[in-house]
Amino acid sequence: MTGTVITGTKNRFSVECGDALVVCGIKGKVLKGSVGFYNPLAPGDTVEFSLDDGSPGTGLITSLVERRNAFSRWNIKGDKPQVLAANIDWLCCVATPDEPPFRPRFLDRCLVLCEEAGIRPLIVLNKADLEISEDVEERMADFERIGYLTNYVSARTGKGIPEFVSRIAGSTVAFVGQSGVGKTSLLNLLCPGRSYRVSALVEKYGRGSHTTTLARLERASVDGRSYSIVDTPGIRNLALTHVARSALASLMPEFRELANQCSYSDCSHTIEPGCKIMEAVYAGYIHEDRYESFLRIREELGDGY
Repeated sequence: MTGTVITGTKNRFSVECGDALVVCGIKGKVLKGSVGFYNPLAPGDTVEFSLDDGSPGTGLITSLVERRNAFSRWNIKGDKPQVLAANIDWLCCVATPDEPPFRPRFLDRCLVLCEEAGIRPLIVLNKADLEISEDVEERMADFERIGYLTNYVSARTGKGIPEFVSRIAGSTVAFVGQSGVGKTSLLNLLCPGRSYRVSALVEKYGRGSHTTTLARLERASVDGRSYSIVDTPGIRNLALTHVARSALASLMPEFRELANQCSYSDCSHTIEPGCKIMEAVYAGYIHEDRYESFLRIREELGDGY
């Protein structure tokens, strides 16, 4: 039988098959296709499984169907990439103009991971009913200029929600963002009948506390438009250790078209004369904050590759 992983951890997963949910373990110690990852399965994964005739509603996962894509981050504790969602059409990178503060470098990291995984990103600015500063507007406009799609929404007032629903209709999307940006509030709005716990901001630090602790795929429909959403736990630090340093410039669209035009084939885009990327920064074609993100990520990746 074939089903879709809804949620789970370690060796216990809820698998959707038609209208039924089956609680499954994994056959054997290693699941082919998940070797090298911190977690064997993630919401959105398609699996083959068999039912346990002696225990109704339970089964055993026998194989993982090859993933169309997977959004993952580096799990520092496990020292391996951790898949947060699989087989998705959009990754919704959720941010806020304030409460907590807008953090464009986090968005830059999300976008690099999307490019690396071949997943379409969608930048979602929640709490758009709050005052939006010129700096935030400038960065959002730059994201649009270089080709990324954006949506301004408010889970509190409903602003922008119809447009957002129209965009994701018929798709499977995953929400990713730092704690406190309102992913769970959006989920409550987009999944009528659900009521997930929402936490207040930690005022001392101006950031949220973790509400979602386990990624889960939800099926939902609003005004006749159906979609599936994977809500992921809030992320404070998004390490990109599994991204190749040599590929970084090719994973940033406005860098990619210039990287091969540099005077040196192995240009680091940091000090070399004739570097087209540095020239583009000086000319204002590449936003200086995007270049700063590039430098920080590059430094983090070290000299390994």
